[in-house]
Amino acid sequence: MSLVDLVAVELVLAAFAGGAFGAAIGALPSFSLAGLVVVVGELYAIAVRSVGGAVPVDVTGGVAFGVVLGPHVAFGGGAAAVAYASRRGYFDSTGERHDPKDVTRGLGSRPDVLAVGGVFGVVGYLIATVSGSLAIPVDPVALGVVGSALAHRAALGYSVVGACAGRRLDMSSGRGPASDESLRADGGDSATGGARAAVDPWLPYQYRWAHVVTLGFVVGVLAAYTAYLTGSAFLAFGITVAALVLLCADVSEIPVTHHMALPASTVVIALAGVSGGGPAPGVVSSSVSLGVALAVGGAFGVLGGVLGELAQRVFYAHAETHLDPPAASIVVTSGLIGVLAFAGVLPAGAWVPLP
Repeated sequence: MSLVDLVAVELVLAAFAGGAFGAAIGALPSFSLAGLVVVVGELYAIAVRSVGGAVPVDVTGGVAFGVVLGPHVAFGGGAAAVAYASRRGYFDSTGERHDPKDVTRGLGSRPDVLAVGGVFGVVGYLIATVSGSLAIPVDPVALGVVGSALAHRAALGYSVVGACAGRRLDMSSGRGPASDESLRADGGDSATGGARAAVDPWLPYQYRWAHVVTLGFVVGVLAAYTAYLTGSAFLAFGITVAALVLLCADVSEIPVTHHMALPASTVVIALAGVSGGGPAPGVVSSSVSLGVALAVGGAFGVLGGVLGELAQRVFYAHAETHLDPPAASIVVTSGLIGVLAFAGVLPAGAWVPLP
C-alpha cells in the first residue's frame, strides 16, 4: 500500500490545522489540554465499561491522541513553530538565551508561524500513521513527536543533536542559571543573536540522577495502582500531563512525570494478559496481585525517568530547540514492553503499546 493510499487527505488537512493550533496556543499548553481530555475520556470509558457497555466514542484516542490535540501533531507543530519564530527574530524578548526552546509560549496568529506549525503537525501525523501501518512496536504518538523534532531541527538549520559525542552527557555547568563564564565561546545562538549557555538542562530542578530515580519510583507506583484499580493504561498519564498546566502558569519546580506514569500503567495492563488497552475495572485486579503491580510499576517508572534524563542530556541540554525527552523515553519503554511480550516474558494475549 502506498503512502497516498494509506493517508486520507481530509486527515492531513485536519493534522495541518492541529499543528497550527498547537503553534497558536503553544506546544505545552496544547499538551496540557490533551492531558485534560485524556482524563475526561478515560473516566467516561471506565464508567461505560463498569456497567458492561461498549464505549461508543474513543475520546482519548480520537481527540487527545488524534489530529486535534495529539502531541505528535499539536505539540510537535508548536515546538517547530517556536523554533521558526525565533529564527525569524519575531520575539520581543531580546536577551533571552533559549527562545527556540520556549514551548510554553503561545505564538498568536502570524500566518507564516501557523503554517510552519501546520506543516510539522502533518509530519508528526505521517510518522505516527506510517509506523502504525508497519506495526512498529513502539508508541506511534511518541515516535511522531521525536521524529517531528528531528525534522524541524534539520529543516530550520539547527544542529540535530547539539554537542559532540564526548560532551553529550556533561551537565557540569548546568547547575542553576547560566553564568557569563558558561556561555558558548562561539557567540551563542544564531537564531536569537544572543549568547547561549553551554549546558541548558531541560528542568534545572529535575536532572540529578538520584532525584530522577526517586521521582520515577513514586510516580510509577501511583500509576501502577491507578491502572490496577481502573483498568486504564492512560488515566495516570492524563493526570500527570494535565498537571503541566501549572508549569505553563510558571509555578515553581513542577516535575514532568508522564514518561514515568505511562510505562508503569502499561506494564500493569500487560501483566494482566488482557487484549485491548481498556479492560473493565476489576479485570486487572483479579489477574495481578497488588504487590506485583506496584513493584513492577515502580521499576518501570524508574526506567522511564532514567531514560528521559538520558534523552535530555543527549538531545536537549546542548541543543538549540526543543526535542521532548519524555517522548524519547516513551519510545524506548513502549518498545521494551513490546519486546517482553513477544519474548513471552509477559502473558500471552498481553496488551502492548502497538498502534
